[in-house]
Amino acid sequence: MKGTILVTYKILCKTDVNKELNLQELLSNEKLVKLIKSEYAKGVRNLALIADSKESFIKLETLKELHTFEIQKNDFADILVLAEEDASNKKLLKKDCDRVELVNIETVD
Repeated sequence: MKGTILVTYKILCKTDVNKELNLQELLSNEKLVKLIKSEYAKGVRNLALIADSKESFIKLETLKELHTFEIQKNDFADILVLAEEDASNKKLLKKDCDRVELVNIETVD
């Protein structure tokens, strides 16, 4: 196979946050409800926060820098290993940040 593949990855750390919260969970937190009321309805009493949809989610995750490198199409089976090697060569892997997650794989002619 001729051509190349552009691989995008990010470094994962043990302290990374990746949590999904639905709107109902958020509105069950009294501190958050009090904060919303004081921000958007200051001085008004007897208010209730109501969520119409229980399907709405908020994702809380650590922002990561994306890194890219290019490989030959023949090396497709070794993409993860090559991504780890690329991160190691660029000295991106550290004590608590020692894993790689593939984000995108794109073929280039």
